[in-house]
Amino acid sequence: MTAKAKHLILFILPLLLIACSDTGSLDGNYTITTDAQKNAIKNGGEITISLKAKKNIAFDSVSYSFDGKRIGSSNGLEGVTTTLSSQKLGQRELSATIYAGGESTTTTQKLNILHTKAPKVYGYKIINRYPHQTDAYTQGLEFVGDTLYESNGSYGESNLRKVDYKTGKVLKEEKLDKAYFAEGMTIIGDNIYQLTWKGNTGFIYNRNTFETTGTFTYNKSREGWGLANDGKVIYKSDGTSKIWTLDPSNLSEQSYIEPTHNNGVMSALNELEWVNGKIYANTYQKESIAIVDPTTGALEGLVDLRTLKKEVQKLTDPANEVLNGIAYKANEGRLFVTGKHWNTLFEIEIVEK
Repeated sequence: MTAKAKHLILFILPLLLIACSDTGSLDGNYTITTDAQKNAIKNGGEITISLKAKKNIAFDSVSYSFDGKRIGSSNGLEGVTTTLSSQKLGQRELSATIYAGGESTTTTQKLNILHTKAPKVYGYKIINRYPHQTDAYTQGLEFVGDTLYESNGSYGESNLRKVDYKTGKVLKEEKLDKAYFAEGMTIIGDNIYQLTWKGNTGFIYNRNTFETTGTFTYNKSREGWGLANDGKVIYKSDGTSKIWTLDPSNLSEQSYIEPTHNNGVMSALNELEWVNGKIYANTYQKESIAIVDPTTGALEGLVDLRTLKKEVQKLTDPANEVLNGIAYKANEGRLFVTGKHWNTLFEIEIVEK
């Protein structure tokens, strides 16, 4: 080999190595950055999105998408400014697809879309008081006509009850196996649906006989917390920020909303109730009711019930014997609440502060 040929090889080889390295370096080399404070913006707000590279590797173009819909493109690292609107609030996804030499790679970034308004804060007025069984660790509460149904938790003490709400008398009871910790409950027609906490199992009962007619398992959530329904759709909370809608054929989780106010996303929503087109939700260990839009997840209101615990007996374990139980008597437009081991079921009226 001549000296000229050797020099040519030595010149070409680094170029080949660089070319190979550049192609392979697209993956993992880029991240999305935005000018959003704490990675959150108000719904409909303006945002500038750009790329940050670990290494200065050339590419042809980048295409940006929000929840799968294209929102802009660029030929470099410079930012794209746009407005972002979403029907559902909460955590959504930005993506950037980078193209170079016929190859492409995609990187994603989570972004919280916040409600444009602060939740309205309400107070309450006690209308009536009724006896409530103090052995009831209330997890689910729901009326059918004039009859109150209740799901109660704790290992070895979980049950499903039919109750005379005026006297507190238990009219019918079905105990669960001690392996299960009962959680939320809801009723559609003659079917009662009851969750368990960590058992990955829900039970279906005949409303009249309390006979177990079926079971269901969880699909996309690890735990069962609260249930409610609008007459057709069942909603489920699981201890995270999500409220799921369930497939009516098998009770598996389908889509979800995330209750979101103007400053962030709420989590640990527990007992649920459907009230006049909204989801009312207790937040675990918070003495309040969140009022949530079931379509967008917008947290429209908060009912401050912090003083209600003073109206019940002295509790053995105040940290855990918290407000948890919302029942709407739709045939009379009356709202009831109670708590775990509380001796009183309250009828309340929500009032503006």
